[in-house]
Amino acid sequence: MTETSGELTPAEVEAVARAAHEGQTDKAGRPYAEHLRAVAEGVRARGGDAEQIAAAWLHDAVEDDALSERWLERAALSRRTKDIVLALTKRAGETPEEYAGRILATPGARLVKEADLAHNADPARLARLDDPATRTRLTEKYARMRALLGLEQPLS
Repeated sequence: MTETSGELTPAEVEAVARAAHEGQTDKAGRPYAEHLRAVAEGVRARGGDAEQIAAAWLHDAVEDDALSERWLERAALSRRTKDIVLALTKRAGETPEEYAGRILATPGARLVKEADLAHNADPARLARLDDPATRTRLTEKYARMRALLGLEQPLS
């Protein structure tokens, strides 16, 4: 931890996220940590701050049960980072509109979700999926969420 803030350093957050998702793969069979790294880099490239980058590393941890909500609440992270992670954690039975509304209501969360969607919808990444129906379903799902968040659709 950093001596001045008592919060986890960026390297420690990355290490925690990588360990939490160890052995997990994405839909194309790639190590899940590659997605986390891409989202964190996407946040950085979009001008995100350290709290948003930390949230990018952890954005799927609670949703995927890689880390508990209790762990997150007790973690040496800023309140804003925790709030962003919780905003990005989908809840059972929640509509896309409810999910998008929570993201929009949480300062800093929209930029992290934008980076997440950009990587999820990357045509090269989607092309690795064997099933054309899954590619189509995911492409439509990501486009809908971008629209709900008021984000421009990527150029094809």
